[in-house]
Amino acid sequence: MMKNSKTDKNTKIKLPKYSFRGLSVEEAILKRRSVREYSEKPLSISEVSHILFSAYGITHIVNGFELRASPSAGALYPIEIYFAAHNIEGINEGIYHYIPQNHSVEIIKKGNFREEILKACLSQETFLTSSLTIIYTAVFRRTTSKYGERGYMYIYIEVGHIAQNVALQCVSLGLSSCVVGAFYENKINKIIGVDGKEQSSIYIQTIGFGI
Repeated sequence: MMKNSKTDKNTKIKLPKYSFRGLSVEEAILKRRSVREYSEKPLSISEVSHILFSAYGITHIVNGFELRASPSAGALYPIEIYFAAHNIEGINEGIYHYIPQNHSVEIIKKGNFREEILKACLSQETFLTSSLTIIYTAVFRRTTSKYGERGYMYIYIEVGHIAQNVALQCVSLGLSSCVVGAFYENKINKIIGVDGKEQSSIYIQTIGFGI
């Protein structure tokens, strides 16, 4: 097992281009289920690329504004996407951060964080076998600076949009997923390296080949 360690945040991995054409939206909706147990089959880096693009990828640029795959109040995009790579071909175990602007990921920490995440998420069984664990965080000020207290509601609505996009993309790719709201934010924040005040974890999603 690789020892957990910090690494150079400038280390980036360019993801393959989003080009998948799968199920219709209607068929994906009918087949979507929360699955909590996954096989040992690894995800490919292409599948991870499609998942992340469907979450928050930049789909259009209009008058200099970057528009993304999920709607956002005021196009302010307060969500940041981190993930723990557990079983992915072409990506070492570790904590990563998604960068929509060039569709890449940066390495935050190297190592196997499955046990730490499992404990932070109340030992829920879905974290035992997932190949990929997405951690959605919010930079609250991006939205509250414009909308005040109501901005918090918009942020939580937005992360729901994103997670549903991911769930449907997983179905289209032949994968399974499960969203999780029960976890200790302070422990997850520590794992991914955010302060818990200006930025905090707000939702988690596990992904893999369902059993």
